[in-house]
Amino acid sequence: MVDGPSLPTVATVTRPLWQIRLARELPRYLLCALSVAGLAASARYAIAPPRMGAPVAPLREPAPRDQAAEAYAVLFARRYLTWDAAVPQTSAEALAAFAGGAMEVDGGRQLPLSGRQGVDWAEVVQQRQTARGEHVYTVAAQTDTAGLLYIAVSVTRVADGSLALSSYPAFVGAPAAAPAQLPPHRREVRDPALETVVERALRNYLMASRSELAADLSSDARVSLPTMALNLESLERVDWSPDGRSVVAVLRARDARGVQYTLAYEVDVVHVQGRWEVSAVQMDPDE
Repeated sequence: MVDGPSLPTVATVTRPLWQIRLARELPRYLLCALSVAGLAASARYAIAPPRMGAPVAPLREPAPRDQAAEAYAVLFARRYLTWDAAVPQTSAEALAAFAGGAMEVDGGRQLPLSGRQGVDWAEVVQQRQTARGEHVYTVAAQTDTAGLLYIAVSVTRVADGSLALSSYPAFVGAPAAAPAQLPPHRREVRDPALETVVERALRNYLMASRSELAADLSSDARVSLPTMALNLESLERVDWSPDGRSVVAVLRARDARGVQYTLAYEVDVVHVQGRWEVSAVQMDPDE
């Protein structure tokens, strides 16, 4: 017997109605979503178009401190500003080591026929580093005739590590300064026991009375006493510092000559076994 041709079969598959509707409506939903997104983007650009922001300047690393170069700049400034027309040779010899053969004699300075000038003190108050790697120091110098002067001194290190001037000096203005910016009033201390300890500790601290001060110090306290004794006349205010681990005390004190000062001291305090103790006053002598 020969089998006849096989008949096709029909399978019935059932699907939820929501799947059928989703498959049929999905393209329309996607088209609507794209249209809404396009309209929103157009409105955004019309209302607040994007603007080119200013380029962000890269942060400049602070120039590494070179104490030897600072001292070199101060020494030059002192010698440059110190002169006596009566003995010009002495002034020239003082600058000879700085000028060498690259600069004019006396560093380009020419003295008048008479007069003199001395320097009471001089110190670096500002520095910057140029692209060539040289340090430019602004030196403040108090002179006895011209008053307070600011002079810029350029210093560089040569190949063997020696210090040398890299330019003639320049008289400049003072670094920018603003009036004192005192912080807003902090939270006032309202603990009479703490105020008593702070006042007593500061009184003994200002009088450099180490034995009396020790009674209010914590076991790990490190305190360096001031070199000038002062009498505490009044404690004006005691406030908590933002971290809550110290207080800031504003007081009035007087020295042995009768000069009165308004001073502010940051005092670290700890609460140990029911009493307040002082762990530091204003500075850490070990740092």
